[in-house]
Amino acid sequence: MSEELRFPIGEFDRDIEITPELRKAFVETIELLPFNLKSAVEDLDSEQLQTSYRPDGWNVTQVVHHVADSHINAVCRFKLALTEDFPTIRPYYEDRWADLADSAQMPIVHSLNILSGLHFRWAKLVGSMTDEEFQRKLNHPESGEWRLDEFLSLYAWHSKHHTAHITALRKREGWFSENFKNSEG
Repeated sequence: MSEELRFPIGEFDRDIEITPELRKAFVETIELLPFNLKSAVEDLDSEQLQTSYRPDGWNVTQVVHHVADSHINAVCRFKLALTEDFPTIRPYYEDRWADLADSAQMPIVHSLNILSGLHFRWAKLVGSMTDEEFQRKLNHPESGEWRLDEFLSLYAWHSKHHTAHITALRKREGWFSENFKNSEG
């Protein structure tokens, strides 16, 4: 399988120096995700929404619902780390969640609506955090210790990563519309 199909913006790089300017850009990415994702799926029909972005990958509907599931968990994880001392978060089987009826069959509008409100709140939360708060940590049982600035970096990447799955699929398939062309710049 092509790595470009799997990682259209490249793999996540945890080993970057996170400056205040970079954190600000991550917060902006979090804030803009609902708009960017909605633009990415604009005017897609039901058949297109059921198309996988890569062989053995999720379809567009599952991607949108996955982003909502993942980011709901992320906000909870941020709040745990801000209110508890080094909490251990609970992982989940995202592949199994994507096969549940609400992810596999429901219209994406519901997850787009969730993301709109969730990201508004999340951007306000992380936009108000102090340098000290970004140094707070949590423990992920599978990937270890994370500072909140690193976690913010991960979810900014995640936002762009899954949006790019959809926009790259649209480009490959020639699924252009006036709205999609405008959203691409």
